[in-house]
Amino acid sequence: MAGALDLLLEVRDARAPMLTMSPVLDNFPDSLSIWTILSKSDLADPDATSEWLRHFKDRGRPAWALDLRRGIPDSLKRAISSLSPASSSKKIYRETRAAVVGTPNVGKSMLLNRLVGRHAAAVGGIPGVTRGVSWFKGQECIVADSPGILDPRGDARAHRMLAWLSSTRGQVIGSWETLARECLDFLQRHGLASCLADAWGIDISGAPEDVLERIGKRLGKLAAGGAVNLEESGRAMLDALSNGKLGRISIERPRDPNPWSELA
Repeated sequence: MAGALDLLLEVRDARAPMLTMSPVLDNFPDSLSIWTILSKSDLADPDATSEWLRHFKDRGRPAWALDLRRGIPDSLKRAISSLSPASSSKKIYRETRAAVVGTPNVGKSMLLNRLVGRHAAAVGGIPGVTRGVSWFKGQECIVADSPGILDPRGDARAHRMLAWLSSTRGQVIGSWETLARECLDFLQRHGLASCLADAWGIDISGAPEDVLERIGKRLGKLAAGGAVNLEESGRAMLDALSNGKLGRISIERPRDPNPWSELA
């Protein structure tokens, strides 16, 4: 498919751009234009997002920070359209051909919908393109969709962190309690746990299991006899983190090492 493309749109979560980097980028030639879309920018720390945009710019990679629920800017649409051979001196007349790639739940489908419309119909086969690829026609381009792919060879610690952001299924990776305790420990060590105090008015000091119990009491996650259900408490905490109820949080900055490298 790469030979038929003009552009690859790689979608990453603005809160963790390194963690959510697509594992398929190495499958495409260096000559192909690759642009990075930092989705969910409304959930990320704006200062960290600015650092990431500078990071990509310094490396010659066009990058856009977007809240895809609000649409995409006309400037991005024009930039995509400008890659069409029809806009060059070549006597070829067709729309820009782009593909959208990324890990699960980073916003690929929302970007596709914004480019081609929610009810766009798939177009027919395109010569030279592998069968089975779904193409959709928009005003500025024809877009190929792709499934969200996690690197099966990836570090298990990275997969656990992806579960914090709902980019993979937490119940498959491990128990909600274990994931939440690991996440709480990370937030405490990086000075990010104040979001819990701001959202729920709880004491964030002490061991992660103690903080998780306070969260459970605050949210009413109680089992029979009044004991805190730590599994349900963990799930509620991670849901709140992933959907932005705990505020705008970024768990990575460009200068940081891979965040999962510090997990046990």
